[in-house]
Amino acid sequence: MKIYTKTGDKGTTSLVYGTRIAKNDMRVEAYGTCDEANSAIGQAISFLKKEDFPEKMEAEEVFHKVQTALFHVGAELSTPGNKEVKWKIKQEDIEELEHTIDKWDSALPPLNNFILPGGHPAGAGLHFARTVVRRAERCAVSLEDVNPLVLSYLNRLSDFLFVAARFVNMRLNENEKTLHQS
Repeated sequence: MKIYTKTGDKGTTSLVYGTRIAKNDMRVEAYGTCDEANSAIGQAISFLKKEDFPEKMEAEEVFHKVQTALFHVGAELSTPGNKEVKWKIKQEDIEELEHTIDKWDSALPPLNNFILPGGHPAGAGLHFARTVVRRAERCAVSLEDVNPLVLSYLNRLSDFLFVAARFVNMRLNENEKTLHQS
């Protein structure tokens, strides 16, 4: 099987089950942005080294689940509303995020100021992934017939990525830079 099909050369693409739509359709933007967020997460975690980050094995397992669930979100968004979704996001996916948020957040110092995205390349990458997830959420909200769990997952995922960025930066001794108020 060749990787290229030439079926998209005229500006259309196929949804799951073969329905063709324009590549600039908001549905394509929504699932494409999820794909972009997934890539940003993958890049961010590639900066974690076991010798510097003792929780690397745990984090890799958590992020593998996150990336898989985000792929499922994309599958839901790329399936027409009147068709069955093969990989559905589940309430348990959201609850796993919440569990990890609570666990990692309990190890962090309390927030007293706004923090600026940055720090270690892994932490900065997770901050970037968070902003991409926020964009995916904005796109998904504009669609009709979206599974409410998709919207909840994207919302919680951005919270998770914020806490994950802080957690990674703290564990790698990167001080958070805060917003200077004038």
